[in-house]
Amino acid sequence: MKTESSGNWPRVILLADMNAFFASVEQVDHPEWRAKPVALTNGGIGTCIITCSYEARACGVKTGMHIKQARRLCPQLIQVASRPQRYAQVSANIMHALAGFTPDIEIFSVDEAFLDVTRCQQLWGSPREIANRVKHSVYENSGVLCSVGVSGDKTTAKFAASQQKPDGLTIIPPWQARERLASTPLIELCGINSGVAGMLADYGVHCCADLQKLPISVLGKRFGNPGRRIWLMAQGLDPEPVKTSIPHAQSIGHGKVLPPDTRDAETIRVFMMHMAHKLAERLRSNKLVAQKFLFGLRLYRGWLKTTVRSLLPSDDEMVIYRLGNHWLQNHWRGQGIWQIRIVALDPKAPCQADLFQRKHPLRQRAHLAMDQVNQRYGAMTLASARLLGRSTMPDVISPAWKPYGHRKTV
Repeated sequence: MKTESSGNWPRVILLADMNAFFASVEQVDHPEWRAKPVALTNGGIGTCIITCSYEARACGVKTGMHIKQARRLCPQLIQVASRPQRYAQVSANIMHALAGFTPDIEIFSVDEAFLDVTRCQQLWGSPREIANRVKHSVYENSGVLCSVGVSGDKTTAKFAASQQKPDGLTIIPPWQARERLASTPLIELCGINSGVAGMLADYGVHCCADLQKLPISVLGKRFGNPGRRIWLMAQGLDPEPVKTSIPHAQSIGHGKVLPPDTRDAETIRVFMMHMAHKLAERLRSNKLVAQKFLFGLRLYRGWLKTTVRSLLPSDDEMVIYRLGNHWLQNHWRGQGIWQIRIVALDPKAPCQADLFQRKHPLRQRAHLAMDQVNQRYGAMTLASARLLGRSTMPDVISPAWKPYGHRKTV
C-alpha cells in the first residue's frame, strides 16, 4: 500500500496561497493590528471592503461588504486604506524567493503560485519537506503566513490548499486524488464556473464522482479540449502543466468605482480621463498600442457599453479620451453611474507608421518625460490639469497582477 512518503512521486505540484494577503501585510507593517479585525478599503473614504483579516472574517465580515454593515457585525473593526504598491513589492519578494526552489513556477495571481517540484525531490526532500520549506521561506521573506496544497496535478493542489486556512498544509498523494475529490461539488474546483456546473447538473452531475459516469466525449463535444480537461480534473488527473511564461496580453483595461449614482457629467468625464491616462500609461510601459477600445459604464442594472475603433493604433490618452467622450455625449442619457471602465481589446507592438500618419514628436517626448517622472515619484505626479479634480482613491491591484511581464503595473 502506497503512503505519502513512498519514494519519489511521478509528479509533484505545489500551490502556495498567502493567507488574507493584503490584510496580513498591513498587520506585519503595523504590529499593533495583529490579532485584530482589519478591513481594507480603496482609500480612507472607501465604502466597500476589498479584503479583511481572519479576525474580521470570524465576525462575519466578507469581501465586497459595505463598511457600515461590517461595522454593525464587528464594531471594533479597523478600516485601513489599501496600499497597492506595497502589496506588489511584497508579492515580488515572495515570488523571487519561491523561484529559488524550482524554475518551474507559475505566478497564478498576486498571492498564489504553482510550483512543479517533481525534478527537485532529490535536492529538497519529500513533498512534505518541500512544502514546509516553502512555508518557511514565504514567512522569512515577508512575515506573511501561507497555506500550501500538494498533489500530483494543479487542480487537486489548489483544492488541497483551500482545505486548511490559515497557515495550513494539506497533502493529497496522486493515487488518492480521485477518492479525495469524489464528494467535492464541481463548482468548488478552480476553473469550473456556474455555467458549466449548470450544464452538467442537467445530466445529473453535481460532484466529482458523478462525472465519472458521464463519457468524456460529452464534454469534449460541448466544450472541446477545455471540456476534456474538466473531466480529467474531476478525477485528479488535470493534465495542464505549470506555465512558466506569461502569455501576451489579450486585453488591457482599467476601471474605477464612482461614488454611487453619480450623475454629474463633468465628474464622469474626469473619471474617464483618469482611466484613459492609466490605460495609455500602461500601454506605453509595455511598448504596446491599441486601436480597438471598449468603454463601459455600470448602471444600477447592468452595463452601458460599446466598442470603438480609433483611426490608427495609439498609446495616447487624449486619443482614447476623445473616443470615450464622443460616445458618452451620444449615448449616455444622464442615468446614475456606479463604475467606469476602459479596455484596450487589441494591444500589440507598434508596426511601421502609415505613410500619411501625422507624428507628434513633442507629444511623444512629453509622454516619455511624464512616464519617467511618475515612475520615480509616484502615479499621477504629472498628469493633465483636469485630473487635479480626480478621485482621491488610489489605484488597486488586479487579481491577475504578476510581478513579471505585462501585468506588473497596478
